[in-house]
Amino acid sequence: MATMTYRQALRDTLRDEMLRDENVFVMGEEIGVFEGSYKITEGLLKEFGPKRVRDTPIAEEGFVGAAIGAAMLGLRPVVEIMTINFSLLALDQIVNHAAKIYGMFGGQCSVPMVIRTPGGGGQQLGATHSQNVELFYSFIPGLKVLAPSTPAEASSMLRAAIRDDDPVLFLENLALYNTRGEVPDDLEPAEIGRAAVTRPGADVTIVAYSRMAHVAVEAAEKLATDGISAEIVDLRSLRPLDRETIVESVRRTGCAVVAEDDWLTYGIGAEIAATIQEGAFDHLDAPVRRVAMAEVPLPYSKPLELAALPSAESLVTAVRDTVRATGR
Repeated sequence: MATMTYRQALRDTLRDEMLRDENVFVMGEEIGVFEGSYKITEGLLKEFGPKRVRDTPIAEEGFVGAAIGAAMLGLRPVVEIMTINFSLLALDQIVNHAAKIYGMFGGQCSVPMVIRTPGGGGQQLGATHSQNVELFYSFIPGLKVLAPSTPAEASSMLRAAIRDDDPVLFLENLALYNTRGEVPDDLEPAEIGRAAVTRPGADVTIVAYSRMAHVAVEAAEKLATDGISAEIVDLRSLRPLDRETIVESVRRTGCAVVAEDDWLTYGIGAEIAATIQEGAFDHLDAPVRRVAMAEVPLPYSKPLELAALPSAESLVTAVRDTVRATGR
């Protein structure tokens, strides 16, 4: 068991998978000589050489398309897109090609590729570099979308993603890179599509993922001082979505609050709320509440940015209001 950062867990896992399978290679902007904008690929060029650590031009549509072709011919590319905002330039390749090739060609070839990309606000990067647009990809059949929140999850889920025969979008929130946690030495690949109950509770279910899973823990600790026992469900996978674990938790607690880092309207939280309504309606003692960021382009100003992002305080308020509505 080793304690390491989220960043180091990703880097070590990439290296392990490249050592394990010579078909695994990485590509992206500035990942080689510069060792990546976030240093996830530090040392890999020196160890594996330019054939397996490939710097690309600033042309997301082009190099994502090249990775799709490589995957179709039997390689396992791991593509780093510098920020999820830049993935929009490759939307056609991801949505119309990577996600559909297996189905359109009757399973004659698969696209075993991973797209790693960070997102999220709070870093004063401005509105066009601080978005959470994972909803775009979670909407698309044929893609798998993962959002690990801890170093151990980052490692086990990246292993699973690289070994999977389907295209996987692997989400990394910028705020998580320096977070620390224990990572077992013998960690196995995760089961894709399985959520985790990371904190048991009796009074309310908080459903969250990525950075908001950490915010949920902070909120749960504050709520405990009020005598409110919050259960936390960390989604980990946005597609496929583990509806069963969500519904089972809400059936136990009787109420739910969904916390997400994207906008409220048409968001991931709306899908979770619909899932709870369909699977646990008769168990609900209060309406499902959602906590999300303000529906504005994220401001550059630090005070305004923090005001727009969902916080532990806003989540605590929503949970208290929900529990109060039950009349318990």
